[in-house]
Amino acid sequence: MVSKSELTRARLQDGAMASFAEHGFHGTSTRHIAAAAGMSPAAVYVHYPSKEALLYEITKTGHEQILGIVKTADASAPDATTRLGNIVREFVIYHAQHHASSRVVNYEMTKLEPEHIAEIVAIRVLIDRTFTRVVEDGIATGEFTVSDVAMTTTAISSLGIDVSRWFRDGRTWSPESVGDYYAGLTLAMVGARRP
Repeated sequence: MVSKSELTRARLQDGAMASFAEHGFHGTSTRHIAAAAGMSPAAVYVHYPSKEALLYEITKTGHEQILGIVKTADASAPDATTRLGNIVREFVIYHAQHHASSRVVNYEMTKLEPEHIAEIVAIRVLIDRTFTRVVEDGIATGEFTVSDVAMTTTAISSLGIDVSRWFRDGRTWSPESVGDYYAGLTLAMVGARRP
């Protein structure tokens, strides 16, 4: 059973997410967060020592979710072509479905304290290593033709993250259709072919 404190923290996180997405970290006050959560400003400090602590928790959770999605998709098939397509598809779908929170998580993280940035960067490294390993596996099996693995994987992850910047609900494209399209673009980028 979820405690009252956990429910309150979740409401504050949701309020902070909405406020950070609308106003940015520096433009958001604890009054904005409290109002969005339907609470008093004092409630914020009962559960979080600072606005930065809220951003840290939101950012860490978002990155951990993405890492889980990437790992699951990586384990989904034996061949690199299917794995990379699945990783990109799920990565993009997540960023489209959670476009507001993904914008906050990816574009406001520089506002974190240095030790918190270091923790987030460590998670990002694990995500990047997965992309890199799959592309290297595809090169080794003759599935991919890539001249610069680092540049290619940076481009792939950047395209996926950037979906959160432009995607909005109610567009012609669904998160799934964008994910499928970006997976196809990625496979074209790496010159995918079955061994």
